[in-house]
Amino acid sequence: MSLRRRLLAYLLVVHTVFLALAFHSYLAEPLLLVCIEAGLLLSLTLGIYLVKTALQPLEFAHQFHELLQDENYAARLRSGSNTEVNQLVQLFNHMLEALYLERLKLGEQRGFLDRLLEATPTAVVVFDFDQHISLMNASAQRLLGLSDVEGHSLQQLLNNSQTPQGIAWAVTLDSLAVGETTVYSDIEGRRYRCQKNQFIDRGFRRDFLLVDEITAELASSEKATYEKLIRVLAHEVNNTVAATGSVLESLLFYTSQLASEDSADFCTAITAVKKRNGNLGEFIERFTRVVKMPEPELKPHDLAAMLDGVMYLYRQQCSELGISFTWIQRNQLPALMLDAHLMEQALLNIVKNAIEAVEAAIRAGSVLAGQPEQTYVHIALSHDAVAQTVQLSIIDSAGLLADVPHGQLFTPFFTTKKGGQGIGLMFVREVLNRHGFSHKLSSNQKGQTCFDIVMAVAR
Repeated sequence: MSLRRRLLAYLLVVHTVFLALAFHSYLAEPLLLVCIEAGLLLSLTLGIYLVKTALQPLEFAHQFHELLQDENYAARLRSGSNTEVNQLVQLFNHMLEALYLERLKLGEQRGFLDRLLEATPTAVVVFDFDQHISLMNASAQRLLGLSDVEGHSLQQLLNNSQTPQGIAWAVTLDSLAVGETTVYSDIEGRRYRCQKNQFIDRGFRRDFLLVDEITAELASSEKATYEKLIRVLAHEVNNTVAATGSVLESLLFYTSQLASEDSADFCTAITAVKKRNGNLGEFIERFTRVVKMPEPELKPHDLAAMLDGVMYLYRQQCSELGISFTWIQRNQLPALMLDAHLMEQALLNIVKNAIEAVEAAIRAGSVLAGQPEQTYVHIALSHDAVAQTVQLSIIDSAGLLADVPHGQLFTPFFTTKKGGQGIGLMFVREVLNRHGFSHKLSSNQKGQTCFDIVMAVAR
């Protein structure tokens, strides 16, 4: 029973008792009975009024509680005639106004945040307290190829992916520690900066991931850094090589002054040092070639004819190694806007890498030389008239990329070849990027290594 009902019941019981006692004296004093009854009625009325007035703040508190439960912060309590109660009503209304404004502010901020997350190119993944995904924006869904992700862990979703790219993302993102940042390269040569961090939610820590594609500005900044480093190294090494070469050349004039038994050893030693000196200069020259690459001069060129020249250059070498080097597809192509010199250097580099990979597989004994189905380098060239693009694919049978992490491909100075410097793919990527051609280096389901280049047709 509520407090109001208990107080009213108390008043009714007390006044009923007094009324019964007054009625008992009705025969003795009739006029007194009338006065007593009038006084009791007035007392009851006054008691009910006082109870209602005293309990009015509880009624307002109850209404306020219902408004809070319904989250109806836009409603207001109506004032009464009692000054003290009106002060309480004003306090409740002020609290409702503050809650309404705070809710409106948070709603606007949440709406802005939602739009910002949807519009930003940065991939954002937010986890709950159990490391399950609570939010993944559109950029993250496109990048990772995922949808309907809420309530699942990132590891589960990416491990269920059937693509090598999804598995590579799973390994990279799962290995990140809180506060750590890493750079990841995909099979298409695009580079991403991945970082993991935390924020506080209701007193507990929650993780989130940010994945940014390294834009042209950032790539230029990075490129400028290693360009400066290479220039400094090249300057110092070239000065040393030139001086050393001159000294070694002068030392050969003293050969005739030595005894015959020492002359041959002296010449051999000096020649070996000169050769090593020359190799060092060539090594530095290969690095500076990437740094000093000129801007491409685009002119219409026949890509198929350019590839014929590349095939002619390597045909004899492939024949001697027992490698089949052929076209597997060659459609009629329109002219392409290319810098012939740069593009030819890039194609020579790609084909050379493919041939060396197959040669390495032959030397390792994993394939037999002279077997066309096992040792081959194929070129495919096709034209998509609808998309107005030309796709070039250089395919080799070595399949040496199967065990190479995708994140390391196209990374400056990374190489899988013994004695390599890791600048071949770096040079190729720079040439293709300057032409605006998309590219992808990957190992397909057949174990073949494919270097795909998509080029826009000249208009």
